[in-house]
Amino acid sequence: MTVPPNPPMPRPAEGRLDGPLHRFALRAHFEDTDLSGVVYHANYLRWFERARSDLLRQLGIDQRAAHEAGEGAYAVSDLQIRYLAPARLDDDVLIETAAEELGAASSRLVQRAYRLAAGDGPAVLLSDMRVRVGFLGPDGRPRRQPAAWRSAFASFQSATPET
Repeated sequence: MTVPPNPPMPRPAEGRLDGPLHRFALRAHFEDTDLSGVVYHANYLRWFERARSDLLRQLGIDQRAAHEAGEGAYAVSDLQIRYLAPARLDDDVLIETAAEELGAASSRLVQRAYRLAAGDGPAVLLSDMRVRVGFLGPDGRPRRQPAAWRSAFASFQSATPET
């Protein structure tokens, strides 16, 4: 097999912003499932976290730089999750995230996981979650979110969906 000198390398999956929603697609892999082939409940938390991290990246929020500069980081302070239908091995899953509330030191987000149907069939709501994330300083105490971050969230929250 001949390999081109500089083959294009695949990039990690990214979500996309669609007005006041962030959409992040993934697939349920074997590692996500239990013995029966159903996605283990804790893996929804991982999927929701992955989608939130991608949302921040899409909004231009550099969590790593803020942490390394000693500014602080987001931490989950509260969440409520419901499981409505099971995801199974090889299901295509879409995570949607919306900003529900913006505060000086915290934000509340709503996230939903859908199983995408093959073809044009309807998506099935698998799980929904409300999560509050607080911005914490290096000392572990709440502090105001950086102004640019709050502005990015406010713009996202008030964006108009694409048609």
